[in-house]
Amino acid sequence: MPAAPDFPPAPDAQPIRRALISVSDKTGLIDAARALHDLGVELVSTGGTRAAIVAAGLPVADVSDITGFPEMMDGRVKTLHPKVHGGLLGVRAAPAHAAAMEQHGIAGIDLLYVSLYPFEATVASGADFDTCIENIDIGGPAMIRSAAKNHGYVCVCTGPADVAEVLAAMKADGSTTLALRKQLAARAFARTAAYDAAISGWFAAQLQDPFPQRLSIAGERVQVMRYGENPHQAAAFYRSGDSRPGVSTARVVQGKELSYNNVADTDAAFELVAEFDPAAEAAVAIIKHANPCGVATANGAVDAYRRALECDPTSAFGGIVALNRPLDAETAAEILKVFTEVVIAPGAEPEAVKLFEARRNVRLLLTDGLPDPRLAGATFRSVAGGFLMQTRDTAHIAIADLKVVTRRQPTEAEIRDMLFAFTIGKHVKSNAIVFARDGQTLGIGAGQMNRKDSARIAALRAADFGLDLKGSACASEAFFPFADGLIQAAEAGATAVIQPGGSIRDQEVIDAADERGVAMAFTGVRVFRH
Repeated sequence: MPAAPDFPPAPDAQPIRRALISVSDKTGLIDAARALHDLGVELVSTGGTRAAIVAAGLPVADVSDITGFPEMMDGRVKTLHPKVHGGLLGVRAAPAHAAAMEQHGIAGIDLLYVSLYPFEATVASGADFDTCIENIDIGGPAMIRSAAKNHGYVCVCTGPADVAEVLAAMKADGSTTLALRKQLAARAFARTAAYDAAISGWFAAQLQDPFPQRLSIAGERVQVMRYGENPHQAAAFYRSGDSRPGVSTARVVQGKELSYNNVADTDAAFELVAEFDPAAEAAVAIIKHANPCGVATANGAVDAYRRALECDPTSAFGGIVALNRPLDAETAAEILKVFTEVVIAPGAEPEAVKLFEARRNVRLLLTDGLPDPRLAGATFRSVAGGFLMQTRDTAHIAIADLKVVTRRQPTEAEIRDMLFAFTIGKHVKSNAIVFARDGQTLGIGAGQMNRKDSARIAALRAADFGLDLKGSACASEAFFPFADGLIQAAEAGATAVIQPGGSIRDQEVIDAADERGVAMAFTGVRVFRH
């Protein structure tokens, strides 16, 4: 490990006399270059960035004139040179550094403004392997890291907002403060770290390696929240590079700032309704505390909402509503009759948005699309000292996947109800039991330590709201370890049961179903959600 050299302290106020600019994103470039020029800063640039500055009529030196080498190898090599990195890394107040700069004709670079090749955008565009590789920036990250390391003397900017802060400081007193340079350095290292994380993640995906030996996760802060799950906890919301439609990519049309719990519940709600094809049926889910309290499908969204609300109107108070179709005015008016924290949908009619304006605190989020429930991805959960990573649950059960294990065969209507209930069960915290009929949840039992209690709670809730379970289908997202849970469901009125199977007591459960005339099918797939 290199020992820390005995450098003199960096100055608080540092003027900017020379700036090196090399940006892939030209947004605001000319305004920034002109402002720096007007402040007496000498400009140095490369390739297309220099061409744009020259076209604007501003004086700018070519980095090749400084290094004595032309750009070569299709632009891959242009700034990887001692006269560039020496100018960035030289500690001005250190006699040995100053002597080396003098000896080798290295002029200091006081400001570095670099925006990296658009690797993330190139990947998102679906570009081929070679194109993505060519959009991996090498010189840019190297310069950024050099400038950030030497933040005692160098300002490093990786975007227009950084440049604006530097210009404001220079216009105020002609220099930048050490505190500002430290902040810029921290942002710069975070940017290169996120860039490298995007590259390593993409490369692992190309090699079909879902669990590489080293895994980097990067996020961009969206919001610092008032608090976390509880008021004494601090929290922030970060967006990853995943473009999956949902709460992280949604447009917040109106409403109060989202809370920590709002974000978690909204994500759960939207992922659930995405299970249903909007071209075939409207689907609405109402979520409370990460669990659905009502889900339904119908020909139209307003009917789907009303049917979802019937399942548990008490728990729906203060809940999250998700739709798989654009929000229309009639549905919006119906939703606004109940106190609702968040509404999320793929879109909204102007009339629907206007109705929400009268309730400014209700958050309305529009995503311009639905997530694909069968698209592979990863989910994460933190533990002390680390995190768990797993592939997203993309299980989808179709009629052909069902294995009927009882003497009585389920009817076509029962099969539809079974598949609907099992789909909902995939999004209920275990142990999960879901009663459903005709595309509507009737009772949901969640988060219990045994499956019998979940069945009992689901039946009690149905009874509380006058919903008859006779002739319903019951779904268990994991196998019944004992017959008691199935018996509870049958006594509540279920005539068809769907479950993964796989228990050592499967035969006992099958026998209990046969004794009660219940049709039961195994899926062979568990969709447990802890």
